[in-house]
Amino acid sequence: MKAITYRAFGAASEVLQIEDMASPVPQPGEVLVDVVYSGVNPSDVKTRTRGQPGLQGFPWDFIIPHSDGSGVISAVGEGVPDSRIGERVWIWNGQFRRHWGTAAQQVALPSEQAVLLPDAVSLEAGAVLGIPGLTAGFAVFGRGDVTGKTVLVQGGAGTVGILAVQLAKWGGARVIATCGATGSDRVLTAGADVVLDYRAADLAAQILAANMGKPVDLIVEVEFGSNIATDAEVIAENGRIAAYGSAREMSPSLPFLPLLFKAVTVDIILVYLLTQAQRAATIARLQAALAAGALQFDIQKVYGISEACAAHEAVEAGARQGAVLLQLAPEPSR
Repeated sequence: MKAITYRAFGAASEVLQIEDMASPVPQPGEVLVDVVYSGVNPSDVKTRTRGQPGLQGFPWDFIIPHSDGSGVISAVGEGVPDSRIGERVWIWNGQFRRHWGTAAQQVALPSEQAVLLPDAVSLEAGAVLGIPGLTAGFAVFGRGDVTGKTVLVQGGAGTVGILAVQLAKWGGARVIATCGATGSDRVLTAGADVVLDYRAADLAAQILAANMGKPVDLIVEVEFGSNIATDAEVIAENGRIAAYGSAREMSPSLPFLPLLFKAVTVDIILVYLLTQAQRAATIARLQAALAAGALQFDIQKVYGISEACAAHEAVEAGARQGAVLLQLAPEPSR
């Protein structure tokens, strides 16, 4: 089988390569997935350039990148029912704290990390569910239902943001989203009730006006450091800020008093570290939304296996309008 590998940290054009490798063998409790699509996320780019936090140096002989993917189970290890063979699945945490991710034509991993994909959902969509889907799902539902609440999605046109918009709307919330001018139509189509330009000087006032003068109950936040002053102004008492990113300001200064006197909960989300209960609940929400046909997926581009470098560079460049996927094999007939 073929796999995308790297054997040192560095630029995509310098370290990524295609290798022929022996197929992995599923161990007890594992499944073997024939991977069709592998999702390329910003965390994959960061890992390729500087490694994963907590791991010293280059920890293995080689790394096959990517944590997200989709495909079909072709074999199972001891303790996994044979009935799983042939299942279409989506994968989470494929390369987290291990060297063999989903950028290979086959991957063996614990059975629970290969989740049954509903029949009506494409394998392309499945490759977006691991990091973006679980992040959006936990950000929206991590502390319970949102029915009747107002949810503000900062960065609603991003891969996580646009899923958060759809999930919050499906969950019965009023949704206000911010984005740049080029993404507003996509976010409105995704179900946002109001879309605002995140660059507006009076953004906080616009958010409150869009919610009939009332503060918002939940904020799904992509740029915590840059937006915390606005968030503190518009969040309701006992509200929650679910922050999954802060790339522009990694050492934010917090307006503590406004947050204190509203008793705001700040959730810093790292999707890799969800507890077993949190992940199970979030997967259940995602599966229910998929079964209801509530989610549409923006795919910016699907690259071929020989274009892994270009796929990584596209993600590294940012300004994406949709997910970036790597196709490792033809789609199986159904």
